[in-house]
Amino acid sequence: MQLQGCITALATPFNAAGALDLDAFARLLDQQLAGGVGGVVVAGSTGEAAALEPEEYDALLRLAVERLAAHMPVLAGTGLSSTAKTIRLSQHVRELGAAAALVVTPAYVRPTQEGLYQHYLAVAENAGLPIVLYNVPSRTGCDLLPETSARLNTHPAIIGIKEAVSTPARITALLPLRQTGFALLSGDDPSCADAIARGADGVISVASNVVPASFTRLCALAASDPGSAASLDSRLGPLYRFLACEPNPTPVKAILAQMGLGTGLRLPLLQLSAAYASQSKDITALCQQLETEAAALTAKTAI
Repeated sequence: MQLQGCITALATPFNAAGALDLDAFARLLDQQLAGGVGGVVVAGSTGEAAALEPEEYDALLRLAVERLAAHMPVLAGTGLSSTAKTIRLSQHVRELGAAAALVVTPAYVRPTQEGLYQHYLAVAENAGLPIVLYNVPSRTGCDLLPETSARLNTHPAIIGIKEAVSTPARITALLPLRQTGFALLSGDDPSCADAIARGADGVISVASNVVPASFTRLCALAASDPGSAASLDSRLGPLYRFLACEPNPTPVKAILAQMGLGTGLRLPLLQLSAAYASQSKDITALCQQLETEAAALTAKTAI
């Protein structure tokens, strides 16, 4: 499996009563397929995995596999603070049909580099499906350093890394790890075009929840036409800034709600602050405009 292009870290829609909205989730999945994305992640941090009941997690993954597995890889977020629990959840998602597990570094416990190495090695040896490393120090409190990733990337079950440290130095340090069967994926929307232009394989994106066709196009352009990619990236700038106005996934779910795809979050996350309500409407309109343009360009290319 070679992961590449735009892979969407899916949000999880809820209804007005706070229950899982599987109808909205199905429509979100269909929009991702229509937008041409190269894969999806179910129940990652953007999907509020920590707030899901086990049966809800299973329902989301089953539905995504049913609708999308014939067209693209469906990954499941399985990273927990315990290695044993991560292994058990990874084995479970394999049984539900996930193509791979996205395994974030253990949050809060702050393992050493050797601890991270042993953690991922144990998961790779026992999960029974391919895994993707996920490093996001701002969220977890620990940083999977490139030299530790280099020790791990030769394991046949480890097929890539989502790297949310967006500095050029970090991407440069990880680029030598790229090979057939091991993908370097950006975990930062605002810098992903630059990372892809410099050799990364793609991005696991939050923004593509609301602009899947535009982000698919951005990834393709970044690899082949940096000038056009920079132009599109600039137009996406207001969306990037809005998505950072409050903790993820609050802003992206505000846009999805305006698109009719669910409403609300689960505590301790709150609805978007009233101060950003007007801006969210403007950003939603921008997303719809960009998607209309991207769809038209795709149709023109297909003729």
